[in-house]
Amino acid sequence: MKADLEAKAVQILEASRDAAIATIRPDGFPQNTTVSFVHDGLTLFIGVGSDSQKARNMRRDARVSLTITPPYQDWDHIRGLSMAAHAAEMTTQEESAEVIGLMLKRFPQIENMDPMEGVMPSFFRLTPSVLSVLDYSLGFGHADTFTVTDTDIAESLESMKHKWLLPTGP
Repeated sequence: MKADLEAKAVQILEASRDAAIATIRPDGFPQNTTVSFVHDGLTLFIGVGSDSQKARNMRRDARVSLTITPPYQDWDHIRGLSMAAHAAEMTTQEESAEVIGLMLKRFPQIENMDPMEGVMPSFFRLTPSVLSVLDYSLGFGHADTFTVTDTDIAESLESMKHKWLLPTGP
């Protein structure tokens, strides 16, 4: 079961290009921003401006939360991920080169983009600690929630199947 759920999570990552990432601002409020990402298994990598609010937030507090939803036709086919993760800035040239390689493979158009003047990128590794896999094909609001340790997923909560009662009359 664990391998099946990890495979489902990786399929969702493969089908998605962007994530909504929430970082923690200095005043304690969350800041939610859309970012493009690449991944290696369940570990995500993002590039952001070195002096951006996101980068400053993650350097100060490594806790982040992400949601990822690939395109879908109708509600019966909604799939997605909700992830609690820890961000770590990648500081060596070797690490940055590896992420750039993944980004060029997934987003080849960036090779032709002109860098913004004065904006230096920083790369962050996002290592998941809790992962919820949303799959409406198993029922409206169905999610399986797990803790993640290294390359293994350990189930921490029972599958949650939400049943919504919608009023049908006056």
